[in-house]
Amino acid sequence: MLKKEVIIRNKLGIHARPASSIVKLAGSYKSSIKLEKNGISANAKSIMDLLILEADKDSKVLVIADGEDEEKALSSIIELIERGFDEE
Repeated sequence: MLKKEVIIRNKLGIHARPASSIVKLAGSYKSSIKLEKNGISANAKSIMDLLILEADKDSKVLVIADGEDEEKALSSIIELIERGFDEE
């Protein structure tokens, strides 16, 4: 299991479009991928779970990957978030 904290940088946080981007990317990996904020855990392969996090700009989110391709899964999700979901 690998984990890393990241700060949400895009202006609107994780809303529908970024959540969709996370789900699409997470779905390409076999590993289990979760995002956690303030003790709330969300399956990164579920749009509804991600929206429930209410991760606004400057929120700290812990990304957790567990499975056979966890290293690549973690790094790609972190990269997507750090790029601001390509919104800006």
